[in-house]
Amino acid sequence: MRSDSMKKGLERAPHRSLFKALGLTDEEIERPMIGIANSANEVIPGHLHLHQLSDAVKAGARMAGGTPLEFFTIGVCDGIIMGHEGMKYSLSSRELIADSIESMAMAYPFDGLVLIPNCDKIIPGMMMAAARLNIPTILISGGPMLAGEFQGKEIDLITVFEWVGKVKTGEMTLNELKEAEGCACPGVGSCAGMFTANSMNCLAEVLGLALPYNGTIPAVFADRIRLAKKTGMQIMQLVKKDTKPSHILTEKAFENAVTVDMAFGGSTNTSLHLPAIAREAGIKLSLQTFNKISRKTPHLCNMSPGGPHHIQDLHRAGGIPALMKELDRGGLIHQDPLTVTGKSVGENLRGKKILNPEVIRSMEKPYHPTGGLAVLFGNLAPDGAVVKQSAVDEVMLQHRGPARVFDSEEEAIKVILNRKIKKGEVVIIRYEGPKGGPGMREMLAPTSAIVGVGRDRDVALLTDGRFSGGSRGAAVGHISPEAAEGGPIAVVKNGDQIEIDIPGRKLNLLISSKELKKRLSKWKPPKKELKGYLKRYARLVTSASTGATFED
Repeated sequence: MRSDSMKKGLERAPHRSLFKALGLTDEEIERPMIGIANSANEVIPGHLHLHQLSDAVKAGARMAGGTPLEFFTIGVCDGIIMGHEGMKYSLSSRELIADSIESMAMAYPFDGLVLIPNCDKIIPGMMMAAARLNIPTILISGGPMLAGEFQGKEIDLITVFEWVGKVKTGEMTLNELKEAEGCACPGVGSCAGMFTANSMNCLAEVLGLALPYNGTIPAVFADRIRLAKKTGMQIMQLVKKDTKPSHILTEKAFENAVTVDMAFGGSTNTSLHLPAIAREAGIKLSLQTFNKISRKTPHLCNMSPGGPHHIQDLHRAGGIPALMKELDRGGLIHQDPLTVTGKSVGENLRGKKILNPEVIRSMEKPYHPTGGLAVLFGNLAPDGAVVKQSAVDEVMLQHRGPARVFDSEEEAIKVILNRKIKKGEVVIIRYEGPKGGPGMREMLAPTSAIVGVGRDRDVALLTDGRFSGGSRGAAVGHISPEAAEGGPIAVVKNGDQIEIDIPGRKLNLLISSKELKKRLSKWKPPKKELKGYLKRYARLVTSASTGATFED
């Protein structure tokens, strides 16, 4: 066993003495030791209940003959840190989480790992560590929050963000918003739509690192506790058979993940996280792959924020296995990749079926003929830009308009909420990329404000930052190269004509190549005083087009 190096033999008597100080018996020390990486805390509603899940995982591991040893990671809630300086620590925390789990699993050579995340960057950070460490590992998420209800209508966190704009326009009273904010998030779990957290929890299941239904069983259901116990039991089987992430995270597994992502219309952030996880697994997953798969994959689930359904609806409709079974019927799923069940994808899908054909449409009746995400290229985004096309109003799929340029999110949000953005304009928020932010802040507040003030059908928003999985409208992010690296977005001027062609996968600044070259030759990077982790992060982080990972 891997853990023998810290507990077996005469020379390890002092080590065993320390384990006994924990209250462990000789029998527990002799068993396989399982590290439990838990991101529980009292700051994030998605993580408040993870101690309960961890207890269930530990019970399962003990039932199967293991000795679980729990440790903790940090966790950041994107909803709470949205729209202020705290958002700079969201994407950047992904690397800290991966590094911290690597540190613990190398310092203490566990025989296996169980990962317990639930929100945004914590999930991919943990999966990056799993791929990097390559020891038997399984993931169990905290599960999605139930949707809230307000005046007979299902709502969620994004509803509240958008209704701030409605108060500004007079369509809603402050008292109504106050009532809604108390209803939108009814309890623990990751926010109820197909936002980043739920997208990644579902894709962990597709990749084969989590048991079936990991992504959709609501946080408050007893099924989630039973799944956690099964997870604890299953890690012992993975240890026994020495099944490692390298056996699971294959190129075909990542192609399956991108396919399902396109079918359920996931967050644009998946185009950052899947390539980052793949990189740790020694696999290159390019933005071109996302486009290639998007063109042939129909959009079968119309989830919030783009549609009316929530994760609880997807679960009742058969969950990710039912969706994958339908995609498999269309020949779009690789059946042979191994999963943590010990079975192949194809074996896991046997007997699965759609239970609600409105929530999971058939291949013949998709919501849209192509996938939820699209990657745009052009002289404004030579290395690519990403848009959640399934959440864009049809009238904005192709748009041309004058640029309205802002060098920070704060500048833009004030102007939007004061209703000073004109019909047809293309709002550009730059210097918010991985290096420029630093930290590549999410722009949920600006996109929600545009929706709230009624401009989502005639105003587009472009940024080298990123968008929340809850964003909707003509919101194009991840523009690469970013402004801080001298990308073309850095030299756009107010009034420049911008062309957006989502079906054609194009994003262009309508000036001559000679003029663009002239502007770029005169550009100088702005100086920004940084300190602490963000200073190191800005120095090490790479482009959004390659997953915003650190340089080797």
